[in-house]
Amino acid sequence: MQKSFDALDVDPFFIKSLGARNIHEPTPIQEKVIPLLLQSKNLLFSSPTGTGKTLAYLLPLLGRIVNEGKPKTPVFLIAAPTYELCSQIKNEVDLLLAGTEHKSTLLIGQTNLTRQIESLKKDKPIVVIGNPGRLFLLAKMGKLVLRDLRFIILDEGDRLVSRELIEETCGLLDYVNHVLSPEKKAALLVAACSATFSAVSRKKLLPLLGEGALVLDSKGNVLRDLVEHWAIFSEDRRKAETLRSFIAAASPAKKSRKKAFKALVFTARAADLGNIVSRLQLSGIGVTGLMGDMKNTARKQALDDFRTGRVRLLVTSDLAARGLDIPDISHIIALDLGDDPDAYIHRAGRTGRAGKKGIMVTIGNENEMRRLAAMEKKLGIIVHPKELYGGKILGPETQ
Repeated sequence: MQKSFDALDVDPFFIKSLGARNIHEPTPIQEKVIPLLLQSKNLLFSSPTGTGKTLAYLLPLLGRIVNEGKPKTPVFLIAAPTYELCSQIKNEVDLLLAGTEHKSTLLIGQTNLTRQIESLKKDKPIVVIGNPGRLFLLAKMGKLVLRDLRFIILDEGDRLVSRELIEETCGLLDYVNHVLSPEKKAALLVAACSATFSAVSRKKLLPLLGEGALVLDSKGNVLRDLVEHWAIFSEDRRKAETLRSFIAAASPAKKSRKKAFKALVFTARAADLGNIVSRLQLSGIGVTGLMGDMKNTARKQALDDFRTGRVRLLVTSDLAARGLDIPDISHIIALDLGDDPDAYIHRAGRTGRAGKKGIMVTIGNENEMRRLAAMEKKLGIIVHPKELYGGKILGPETQ
């Protein structure tokens, strides 16, 4: 029997706030995580994208401080790898704290450092959200005071311990452990979450969470129940043309469209991204690209265009797409396939969210089709072969 937020001891103030947003029942991962964090358990938990992980940690931890007096320095730190994810988390925090005296602030790289320092002085936030590099820098400068910290969340924890970010993440945590008093260090709660954790990332993260950390793996059946998986064979040299043909077949004229077409296209080869976008634009397709080295203003514009429907196709790399939470994506299209099932999960998890169904399409060569067949068994999914013919998508179970 599903529990209510009230039965999970969520603060009534937050329950009312959630109700105003038409959120009335906790998701399965929230049912499991909220009680553990209320009990101050250090935790490593995974659950598919779109299942409510952010609220799973915000509701219990904000609930423990919202009715207390306003602290002078931050007590809650949330580290995440990308600008988009940090921004999404801050938005959720601010919605929950609306109507209280408590504030949060966003501390990310590639943004004016002076303004961030001024925000820390002026707002005196209880929650700070940012990427580990900027958080660590501000802490070392003495501008971000962490001596009263009570909670740390590592969101997209697998990415935070990747080769690119592990030094900054560990540096930040080491700094926190250095400035806390023995009593506060013993009481510090540290948790990490992601859509999936590989054995390698789990091995790296667990020591950072302290002794006795619990592991909660809740993959669920979202990939199987809410996402339909398609495979379309294509030689490498024809993949861009196959993509163009698929888009034309999957997004017919508005008068005959059964549901809105909104697709996220993945390519592992960032160098090919601009070429793909250009070729699609020359075909008259509304498309934009998201690259890892884009400036924040250009990145924000590309995402706004995609979110609002000004363009219905966004081409991106895996790195650039980390942390994206965009509603109503109907199709995920992969132009390549690696050996890592976790990468497939992260890609497919961008659709089939909030109970809505979606389609994961792999356009692959012969070797990639063999790898997909092997991955099919590991993930417990069914992949339906499709082909493009006469402007239509043909094959079993075609929607």
